Amino acid sequence: MVQNRFAILLALLSWPSIFAMAQTVASQAYTPIAARCPAGFNLVRMAGTPGNQALSSSEASYVQNRKTDVLPQAWKTYLSNVLSTNPSLPGYVSSILSEASSEIPTLGIATSGGGYRAAIFGAGVLNALDARNSSSDAAGTGGLLQAATYLSGLSGGSWFITSLAQANFPTIQELIFGPASPTVSNNSWGGWNANYDIATPSANPITDTEYYTNLVDELRGKYDAGYVVTFADYWGRTLARHFTNGTFSSNFYDESYTHGAGILWSAVANTTSFASYSIPFPIVVTNLQAAGQNSSEIIAGDSIPITNPIFEFNVFETGSFDPQLSAFAPTKYLGTTNNSICVTNYDQSALVTGSSSELFNGANFTNTFNSSFGPILALMASLMPEPKVEYDVASWPNPFYGVAPKTFIDSAQTNLNMVDGGEDGEVIPLQPLLVKARGIDVIFAIDATNDINGFADGSSLIATQNRTSLYPSAYSFPLVPTSMGEYTAQNLTTRPTFFGCNTTSSNASTPLLIYLANGGPPYDGEAPVTNTATTQTSYSSSEIQTMLSQTFVITTQGYPTNGATKDPNWPSCLACAVVDRARERAGVARSGICSTCMNRYCWDGNTLTTAASRSGAHRIGHAFGQLGAFGVASAIVAMLMM
Repeated sequence: MVQNRFAILLALLSWPSIFAMAQTVASQAYTPIAARCPAGFNLVRMAGTPGNQALSSSEASYVQNRKTDVLPQAWKTYLSNVLSTNPSLPGYVSSILSEASSEIPTLGIATSGGGYRAAIFGAGVLNALDARNSSSDAAGTGGLLQAATYLSGLSGGSWFITSLAQANFPTIQELIFGPASPTVSNNSWGGWNANYDIATPSANPITDTEYYTNLVDELRGKYDAGYVVTFADYWGRTLARHFTNGTFSSNFYDESYTHGAGILWSAVANTTSFASYSIPFPIVVTNLQAAGQNSSEIIAGDSIPITNPIFEFNVFETGSFDPQLSAFAPTKYLGTTNNSICVTNYDQSALVTGSSSELFNGANFTNTFNSSFGPILALMASLMPEPKVEYDVASWPNPFYGVAPKTFIDSAQTNLNMVDGGEDGEVIPLQPLLVKARGIDVIFAIDATNDINGFADGSSLIATQNRTSLYPSAYSFPLVPTSMGEYTAQNLTTRPTFFGCNTTSSNASTPLLIYLANGGPPYDGEAPVTNTATTQTSYSSSEIQTMLSQTFVITTQGYPTNGATKDPNWPSCLACAVVDRARERAGVARSGICSTCMNRYCWDGNTLTTAASRSGAHRIGHAFGQLGAFGVASAIVAMLMM
């Protein structure tokens, strides 16, 4: 069967004239548009020096309006759900979370990479924190999603975050499975279409081959307009069928639809949920693969030096708060390189999430058309030759050309090469939430990486601690265990754990970290279903629903003792952690159940000297285990060459 696909693709290369037809509607919608810049336009905003950085005026306004118009009622709803499980909370918790409080917490939620598994697990956790879910409300955790100020994702987590934001913040069930009575159109939401494999959606080789050629043809308008086209564009077009508006089971192969082309990340600002400040501010994280990067700073098993700038795509701006750049460009005008001619339509939502999950630089196929990727690469090269261009990265015209030439490693590059946000080892997108200008008090960190048998082992936290220690003036991160063995030995990945509970004058701006990992099966004795392989690129509805149900249990069970399957005080303990920094600002001492909770869930800072170190051998396994896109790449390889 695969030999048939291979032969058909090669045959197509003999007749490139069949692609000389008019552009498809998707190709037109995917093509960047150049025009004169608005009056007074300035491409680059310098964010300031560490300790004195500033948010964009648009982000600052959004956050302030959300805190004024939305969060007071959101925190009140969340508090009501917590109190329904335990009315004995200390008075300061209710006082801080009341509508009249001026001390409400600033909460960020981070969802990790790990392919479809991470997307599903992250969605399951947020489903358990969603006030629109009556089961979550009854469990005492519902409403925390609505009360969050920021929401970040990378790789598989970005699949979830981008789909949620651009689909106008539907319920998690509707996000994954689509609406009960869908309206099939280019701008409406059709669900994740998870039953269609990302790599090989059909069992019919002719259908799949036509699908591949259609995907390539959708890129021709961008190429003809003079922009670099890489395999990441192709990858983004595959993801668009699953995580962007416009694709349904009924039109999956229908090229009269745009299939997410033209759905822009900056256009999230036009959705009703964003315009009403009803959604946490969404951020997608990528890594920069830079020319001349310092390979000695690559952690064994990873691909990107820990010193390379981390980039974020938010709705308003794209850039980095890392001190070596500390600059941003308008997301709407990505593709622009000067203040005269402005490019729009480049910030395709699927290309943003495709960049965040771009792991093909680890597959070593750049300009290697005899590799396993040969047929698709050869098809792209036949239609859109890109001599001397690196195919295995996401290419973005560099708006920061000439900026910070002494410190920014890519200041002299015409294009920025973006790759998976977890390739430096930080697979949980915590960095944007550590920016001091954002003033985040508490971070809910969701870890769905594949470290050991499909479960997380805490190594991403170690990477974040290592990196933030390089930039102490820019970021502050709580102490975490420095060896994976300790996470296992102390069950820190199989139960919720709080890090950074106690502050001093030297780390007063450090957020408290609520860490919830996909670290093992729930305490109720059920067989684990959430540790699926990262290489699994399609799921049945029943399989997803089973994973969501088990994730709900993992999120709401807490850390039970004495043979119990649930800690009845977990909703209270979670609320105590959420308000702890605000409590500290108010000068109030911990008391009541909060004292008990913090003693129970806070990591005590002790390190096991016998624990295994963060070995290179383990990191190699981790790198190839957690990387969602690499699994898809493997599937494409297997499909083409079996």
